[in-house]
Amino acid sequence: MNSDALQALDQVVAIARERAGTRIPVVGIAGPQGSGKTTLVAAYAAAHKGVAHFSLDDVYLPAGYRRLLAQSVHPLFVTRGPPGSHNLLQYNEALDELLEAKDGAQIFLPAFDKVLDNPVHATRKPVFRGTPNVILVDGWCLGATAQTPEQLAIPVNDLEAKEDAKAEWRREVNENLGGAYQNAFARLDSILCLNAPSFEIIQQWRCEQEEGLLGRALTDADRDRIARFVAHFERITRHMMAGGRRADIEVQLDARRNVAEVRHLTA
Repeated sequence: MNSDALQALDQVVAIARERAGTRIPVVGIAGPQGSGKTTLVAAYAAAHKGVAHFSLDDVYLPAGYRRLLAQSVHPLFVTRGPPGSHNLLQYNEALDELLEAKDGAQIFLPAFDKVLDNPVHATRKPVFRGTPNVILVDGWCLGATAQTPEQLAIPVNDLEAKEDAKAEWRREVNENLGGAYQNAFARLDSILCLNAPSFEIIQQWRCEQEEGLLGRALTDADRDRIARFVAHFERITRHMMAGGRRADIEVQLDARRNVAEVRHLTA
């Protein structure tokens, strides 16, 4: 990630400020797994004061609740990530608290422990103090639009073909995306979208992330597990890469996550 990406984020923040008027601007940063959303946010926060940030990953539903969804709706809902696996009430509450924050305020931000697969205990949550200058929210599917029934009818991978043969899971995910998630995305004044050069590279990026977390080379079993996990995201990711998303500026990345092109999508 280089200065071009930071400049693009600066421009998206400026767009949000104009649209927000006197209100604190809320900016979304979308991009597939491993695209560098967290790195970009950290770099921006280091260069600017008053940056409040949380991720869509921070408001996942607890593992126990997702197991109930797996039993009552579809087994694939046990896996966190796709629309339907987030606590959007918590997302909205976090935004409300930050938008209403006054000088001296102490806001406990949402956080999720991916090792324990459950929300972080209140005593361990990150804290934002004061009034934000800007609120950044990142998430892999921010701004994504719902698909048509015709698009949903055709499986995009083996996971869908074998474990969602009747398209029940992807229809439910799509219904969530087209409903409550659109309301959540509408709270974003502007969106920056990081775009991968191909879907295939995303699995490689995810493997690189895992190697960093594990501190060792991945085994074949690790790679199979990651491939299955990434398959849950493939439909919406490909849809977004093909233009099925709302964004103001798109940053096209190369395989090494360097900026290849910056495209302005709104006037």
